[in-house]
Amino acid sequence: VQLVESGGGLVQPGDSLRLSCAASGRTFSAYVMGWFRQAPGMEREFVAALSRSGGSTIYKDSVKGRFTISRDNAKNAQYLQMNSLKPEDTAAYYCAAALVYAGIPTKASDYNYWGQGTQVTVSS
Repeated sequence: VQLVESGGGLVQPGDSLRLSCAASGRTFSAYVMGWFRQAPGMEREFVAALSRSGGSTIYKDSVKGRFTISRDNAKNAQYLQMNSLKPEDTAAYYCAAALVYAGIPTKASDYNYWGQGTQVTVSS
């Protein structure tokens, strides 16, 4: 599956952004989908993920209540709505897909496919 992110940009603290991830292929609904981010000089970190149906979600503690992950299997797409953005949210954000039999993985090594990333910069 090929993944393409969009929606990044430069915003001020407190603003919102919605990231989108478009997936190719006919088996999108078979994948657990996730978002990761990587700031310069830092390791890639888990942000959020959701189950194949979208009924179960997991979030990094620091984004709970601010970010919402969702997916539309009919459109082969997933989204990350980011509200109340903070400077520490600045990073390249990556869409990822995992083909797993159970659970929702949070480790980058458990994801099979990755997008090219979209930059989010939060600065006044």
